[in-house]
Amino acid sequence: MDTPALYNLAPALRLMGMGAVIALGPLAWVWLRSRQAAPQQRLRSLTLLTLFLTFDLVLFGAFTRLTDSGLGCPDWPGCYGHASPVGARDHIATAQAAMPTGPVTHGKAWVEMVHRYLATGVGVLIVVLALTTWLHWRRQRDGLHPGWPAFTLFWVCAQGAFGALTVTMKLFPAIVTLHLLGGVGLLVLLAVQAERYRQSAGGIREVLSAGLRGLLWLATILVGVQIALGGWVSTNYAVLACNTFPQCQGSWWPQMDFSQAFELWRPLGFSGDGTGLEFVALTAIHYTHRLFAYGVFIVIGLLVWRLHRAGALTAQTRWIGALTLLQLITGLSNVVLDWPLVAAVLHTGGAAALATVLAWALCASRIETARHAAPALASGVVQGRLP
Repeated sequence: MDTPALYNLAPALRLMGMGAVIALGPLAWVWLRSRQAAPQQRLRSLTLLTLFLTFDLVLFGAFTRLTDSGLGCPDWPGCYGHASPVGARDHIATAQAAMPTGPVTHGKAWVEMVHRYLATGVGVLIVVLALTTWLHWRRQRDGLHPGWPAFTLFWVCAQGAFGALTVTMKLFPAIVTLHLLGGVGLLVLLAVQAERYRQSAGGIREVLSAGLRGLLWLATILVGVQIALGGWVSTNYAVLACNTFPQCQGSWWPQMDFSQAFELWRPLGFSGDGTGLEFVALTAIHYTHRLFAYGVFIVIGLLVWRLHRAGALTAQTRWIGALTLLQLITGLSNVVLDWPLVAAVLHTGGAAALATVLAWALCASRIETARHAAPALASGVVQGRLP
């Protein structure tokens, strides 16, 4: 089997060109639909479209991982030094002939490269967002500060670096998990950025009590931890370590090895000392994710109930409830139906969407304080609603 250099930058310019071509469609669409709109509205429209395409990229990244296509092209950023699997067909054919069901096949190579093309296109859109926001700020000194999209650009560059390490470090579980978290973090940044554009154009933030907003923060943090645990399950291929529910292997507390399970810096399938990862470690990885999910569901259920009672963040509340239900259904499907691909991809997408909506809710709200309550009290007195 051919063993290419891990990094081969020869096709980098062609890949960037392909990313620019992919980005032209969304850019043209936003320009045509928003050419009469105010600058902040155009920037928000472009941010929302970039958010949507980034979510698609996260879904396709999950599909790439779940179909074992992450090493479909074993070098970076191209495929055996070419910009597409077409130029690398001879190398791929040789690798596939040596291992017909191995990591390198024609189908897996295309899945991996399409994922890279989409990632490059999203990167180009974020570069455009950073530049246009900076130019608008330089001319008018209003709206969203350019530091926010600049940080988002830095984040997507770091995410690209983790994407490279995912390949060159041969699906190292800690790197793959961080790559997944980086994708979710990018969604969160874009969601907050879109909400900030809305507020800079005159949109208001809903007022929540300190307790309710604290509960919203708690739910967001717990979902972030749960996504990290779920990523650790997926990158260690521990989904089927427990194939029954609610028990695991017919027990409420199966045999587990937590020290080996959560040894973070180790190759895929091995412990830190080079021995094979034992099944009891995979069981511990899976069951920890499941047990933590119970607490997350309780907190989110309480959050949805309290938001509904308060009549606040109506759209976000509906999304949070629906996505939590989706997570429950797809999570159970992964266990009892032996990890079907559609359910597994939707489970990743639902987790990413839930984190995004929670971040949106946080950005769209604020704590009720005496300073905020005073104008409302005065208004009530003037309109005769208070004695």
